Amino acid sequence: HVELGLWADLFLVAPITANSIAKFANGLCDNLLTATYLSARCPVILAPAMDLDMFQHPSVQANLAKLNSFGNNILDPESGELASGLSGQGRMMEPENILKRLEKFFKDREDFKKKKVLITMGPTQEALDPVRFISNHSSGKMGIALANAFRNRGAEVYVISGPISLKVDKESFHWKDVKSAKEMYHEAKLLQAKMDICVFAAAVADYAPAEIAPEKIKKSDSELTIKMVKNVDIAFELGKIKKPGQLHIGFALETENEAENAKAKLDKKNFDLIVLNSMKESGAGFQVDTNRVHIYGSGGGSISSEVAEKSKIAELILDQIKLAPIGV
Repeated sequence: HVELGLWADLFLVAPITANSIAKFANGLCDNLLTATYLSARCPVILAPAMDLDMFQHPSVQANLAKLNSFGNNILDPESGELASGLSGQGRMMEPENILKRLEKFFKDREDFKKKKVLITMGPTQEALDPVRFISNHSSGKMGIALANAFRNRGAEVYVISGPISLKVDKESFHWKDVKSAKEMYHEAKLLQAKMDICVFAAAVADYAPAEIAPEKIKKSDSELTIKMVKNVDIAFELGKIKKPGQLHIGFALETENEAENAKAKLDKKNFDLIVLNSMKESGAGFQVDTNRVHIYGSGGGSISSEVAEKSKIAELILDQIKLAPIGV
């Protein structure tokens, strides 16, 4: 099984059942298929097939999301008549459509070959005292989706990540864990000049406590005042030293005047593209597995997505990076 897992350029399971999906997602190894999967170092594509109710069950969807976070590519089942007599989503993707996806996969693997890509992702944590910090709700899911997409399309990927709880195959990347905005800036500045593409997907705290208490702050008065100071704007500072030919991609999460605020950052931070998320849109934002984005280019063009899995949004973003700047 080890040899089988090492020789292939791609590992395709079509069809894959709910049972095998659960085993893959949770590391269960009781047959040749699961043993080969756990040994595989190549990209993995899975084509689920099962009854409609089984596919929609939260446990199956959670396992698919988990496999997606590992970097596995999921081919969504097609809709039609099922063995149970029901009609709906659950049919394995038709073989000819699987073949088209495989052809696209191998073609896409080459389009970022020999490119070095830096991705900042996740939240930052700004310490108040030894046990408390100020942070935000970023999960890092969008950053991981981007890292997987770039890796699958041939890039050498460098990741600087704030604290996240997701399981990630860090050995597939040049990975650096950090906590504060100051640490993230320091690491990004060391790498920026060597990169072809820099993607600033991290949710960096705008402010940090002016002083970090050496001991745990005790509860005393009815109010507590904390003086905050502005953090370094990582994308802005590195945008000042962007080299000709480099691409800088930014992210913006807005709650009002979304488009205007996002487009203003294109010039201010010397971005080639900016990806806008809105907290007001259902299925988008922090923590969830889906997103809906609006991408604006420095050339004046724009494109919007529907609500989709973050892995699919990542592919859309990479497709637009190839065309950057949009509208020129």
